[in-house]
Amino acid sequence: MLENASRVTATDNWPPYDIAKAGEDDYRITMAVAGFSQDQLTITHQPNLLVVSGSQPGEDNGQYLYRGIAVPAFERRFELADHVKVVGASLNNGLLNIDLKRELPEEMKPRRIAIAGSTAKAAPRQIEAEKNAA
Repeated sequence: MLENASRVTATDNWPPYDIAKAGEDDYRITMAVAGFSQDQLTITHQPNLLVVSGSQPGEDNGQYLYRGIAVPAFERRFELADHVKVVGASLNNGLLNIDLKRELPEEMKPRRIAIAGSTAKAAPRQIEAEKNAA
C-alpha cells in the first residue's frame, strides 16, 4: 500500500514519520510536527495521493542569541493504494496521526465458488456398437 511513502529527495526528511499497520485493513501514519497547531496543518486526500503540508505565519521578530529550533514549512506526499480512504486525523503532543482504511468493493473481494456435484448416477454410454459380420 504505502511502499512508495513519499517522493522527496533523501535530503528532505523533515518532518519524520512512521507508517504502521493497525489491523488487517487499517493503517496509521504518524508525523512529528512539533511547533505546528491544527490551523497551520493541511491534509488533502486526492485519488491515490495524500498530501500533508504545514506552514507558519510570518517571521518572529524576536532577538535570538541562538536559534536551534527550526520550524520550516513542509509538504509531504504519500502515494496510496487503490481503495484506501482517510478515516480521520488527530494532533496530540506534537504528533499528527492520520488513520487510513482499505475498503475493497464487494465485487473485488475474493469469494468462494461452490462446485456442483451430480446426484443421479448416469448409465455408462456405449460409444460404438459392435458390428456383426453376416
